Amino acid sequence: MSGTDGDRLRLSTEGLPDWLDPVVQVVQTVEPLQLSRFLPPEDGAGRQSAVLILFGDGDRGPELLLMERAGSLRLHAGQPAFPGGALDPEDGDPRAEGPLRAALREAEEETGLDPSGVQLFGALPRLYIPVSGFVVTPVLGWWREKCPVDVVDPKETARVFTVPVADLTDPANRATTVHPSGHRGPAFLVESALVWGFTAGVIDRLLHYAGWERPWDRDKQVPLDWRA
Repeated sequence: MSGTDGDRLRLSTEGLPDWLDPVVQVVQTVEPLQLSRFLPPEDGAGRQSAVLILFGDGDRGPELLLMERAGSLRLHAGQPAFPGGALDPEDGDPRAEGPLRAALREAEEETGLDPSGVQLFGALPRLYIPVSGFVVTPVLGWWREKCPVDVVDPKETARVFTVPVADLTDPANRATTVHPSGHRGPAFLVESALVWGFTAGVIDRLLHYAGWERPWDRDKQVPLDWRA
């Protein structure tokens, strides 16, 4: 590992903006079952992966970086998501620096993000996505030095965008998705996108435990179809 690489992978809360203090507290205290009922299989099954939950300062205050997956993908096609993906062998130990390196690498490959401008400050407990078999480590970062981001490979990514936290907490933008299977989950209608599934679940819990959540109408429903 190069010195530069090592610096990027060192978790640090030094110099973070004050508004991120509640998120840092969540990282330090949250329990896995407070985030999701879907936890990694005890037998170790599942493909190790990571996502980057990147907070930055935008024109309207704090914001999150998201992307929309290409509609041609086999898994999670067309879904808004955090940048991320499966760990490669060269990423390293899945229980150590591997998820940190993978989150930054995938974000660079998908959005053109410059990892040197990102300060990683924590990781949430590993979660599980049953439909795809991914064991996901959510890695949190502060976009200390902003840079242009955009689609790198149209076969993988349809678009890259940021969402103000103010829009995510706005009750008018919140809803509950209802799948034909009966599964219900939180959703956000922001930036001409429906953010749902794993990504919305993590955002929902972060907003809740950080104390940023505002009361919203949980009876407002958005139906999904079987392809979702």
